[in-house]
Amino acid sequence: MTASIVWPQISVVSIVDILLVAILIYQFLTLVRGTRAAPMLIGVAALGLALYLARLGELRTLNWLLGTLLPYVVFALIVVFHPEIRQALTNLGGRISRVRTSSSVADVYDDIVLAANLFSQNQTGALIVIEREIGLRTYIESGVALDAKLSYDLLATVFRPSAPLHDGAVIVQRDRIAAAACFLPLSMNPVLSTQLGTRHRAGIGITEETDAVAVIISEETGSISVAVAGNIERDLTVERLRDRLSNLLRRYAPTPGLPSGMEESFVEEEASDLNTSEQDTDARTRSDT
Repeated sequence: MTASIVWPQISVVSIVDILLVAILIYQFLTLVRGTRAAPMLIGVAALGLALYLARLGELRTLNWLLGTLLPYVVFALIVVFHPEIRQALTNLGGRISRVRTSSSVADVYDDIVLAANLFSQNQTGALIVIEREIGLRTYIESGVALDAKLSYDLLATVFRPSAPLHDGAVIVQRDRIAAAACFLPLSMNPVLSTQLGTRHRAGIGITEETDAVAVIISEETGSISVAVAGNIERDLTVERLRDRLSNLLRRYAPTPGLPSGMEESFVEEEASDLNTSEQDTDARTRSDT
């Protein structure tokens, strides 16, 4: 007589519980991937494996030593992983309190694209940080307060090599430049430290701490880059930069405006057609009368 196989009963709650734990583990691994916390996490895993083997092999001295140090491991993890923990909590709070910006505000960010094109052609180094949901007040206070309306001319003036404010970053809040010559945290990613300069590392560093978007123009090559969420996209064209900013800032890409001469002729043609239609209407009204 063969024994029947008894399958464990799995409820819907258990499935949801397993999925939530899997999502949390995946999000944690994604958060530490490519950062300095990744090798530290491997070291913590090795320490846990050593503790397991010590208990399994009844190594009393090693088991006592690891058991004594274990209560302090939690505090050590908080200290070691505090940038990643802060970023995770910041992103979570930003998603919960996210408020969509009004679509009635004019798309002034096209001035950033025009300024980036100018800086790229002249190989002028620039770093422009655009605030989103998470405030940048701490970094604004480290620079020179401007509180001026964002414009192409102002950006070109600030980042002129002979200008006293060209070093550091410009921080943009909605349609205004909050401050210039701001100090930003440098990225601690060891891979980027050997490949990029200080300006690019600062642009990536602010996006690791907040949800801001950083536009970076290289002084050596004139290449345009965009940093967001700790990642960087390099060697962008002006059109690609406009599309990326439009998507990241939840705005439609601005349609290219007509040149002034064409625009005036277009308005004149519209007015001429309107006058003609009004004259025809008056003529028909008189004939009917």
